[in-house]
Amino acid sequence: MKGDPLPVNPMLQVSLEDFPTARSVTYLNSASISLMPRPALDRMIEFERMIASGGTIGFDEEAETQALEGARNEAAHLLNARGDEIAVLSSASQGLCSLAWSLNLKAGSNVVSTDADFPSVVYPWMRLAQEKGLEVRLAQNRDGVVSEADLEKLVDDHTAVISISHVEYGTGQRFDLRWLAELAHSHGALLVVDATQSAGLVPIDLSREGVDALVAGGYKGLLGPFGAAILYLREELIGKLTPSLVGWRSTPIPYDMDARTLPFAEGAKKFEFSTMSYSSTFGLAESMKYLRGLGHGNVSSHVLALTAELIQMIKSSCKLPETVILTPEDERSHASIASFRFKGRDQSAVAAALVKQNVIVSQRFNGIRFSFHVYNKEEDLHRAVQVLEEFLAK
Repeated sequence: MKGDPLPVNPMLQVSLEDFPTARSVTYLNSASISLMPRPALDRMIEFERMIASGGTIGFDEEAETQALEGARNEAAHLLNARGDEIAVLSSASQGLCSLAWSLNLKAGSNVVSTDADFPSVVYPWMRLAQEKGLEVRLAQNRDGVVSEADLEKLVDDHTAVISISHVEYGTGQRFDLRWLAELAHSHGALLVVDATQSAGLVPIDLSREGVDALVAGGYKGLLGPFGAAILYLREELIGKLTPSLVGWRSTPIPYDMDARTLPFAEGAKKFEFSTMSYSSTFGLAESMKYLRGLGHGNVSSHVLALTAELIQMIKSSCKLPETVILTPEDERSHASIASFRFKGRDQSAVAAALVKQNVIVSQRFNGIRFSFHVYNKEEDLHRAVQVLEEFLAK
């Protein structure tokens, strides 16, 4: 893929023709919604036009049965998992909720997470606690960062699940998946991970990490659309689970349509229970294919370099007020997010000033969150710092 080499990592060759918005806007908000590569958008439009003009002429029963296989195969490649360990769903929240209610957790057990996590990572367990008498324990953050020690204190032999984001959405803190898995398994618990802010951006090797279940929405790190997500279930776990949500796609041959019996499909497919936005699944498959073409190692080194460089630029600027760096100092805990709080200033006003100058960011944890992807370049960082210095000097 040629054109517009990015200086942070010369090995990463991205054509900004695939991301036209990135030519005119400093888009530093992939942790909210990523820009989608043009090939993925083209594939979605192609499918919708085919359906609109021909219905089942171009999308018959066999085609619909196979509609999720492209996204499944790309996700398996990305995560170094088996295809039968992957389900393709409509959202990460759907995957977490379906999994939570399928685990049949017992009263008296507990689920551990953090108070800095995205609500949808915690809410399924809170809802389950209302029905089952579970306890939900939340490790407390300090300026958005949760220490491993504080998390470990909450885990005991009654812990059934550690549910946590691989990369926290507010500060970009990245947890060590292998450490989390060892902590969970040493107490007989499962590790359930939301990788929406990490999949497609930093390395994940599910054949080695020890993760029991993982979800990832498509529209952030994976560069995909709304309406498609992936669920990974470790092979040893799949056979122990009965899906809580079922439908015609839960079965081995969906078009058998036999309402008298409920056989389940093999593998994680049994969690794919319904018709969904097939154009979204085709778009997600194309986006993951696009990332594979760039080289996952190239993508990771690129966003990690951008994160570290912006932190250093903010730290070294003599034109900015006293600044709290919310992202952990240890670069091993970095991903593609850098967050800052500018003391004595209204953070919402700072965010609005950046957006007004076409530097697109988000306000999170009473700070300003910058987040990066393959379409960002070093010049984007300089532009962001320039706007910050000019506004905060007033």
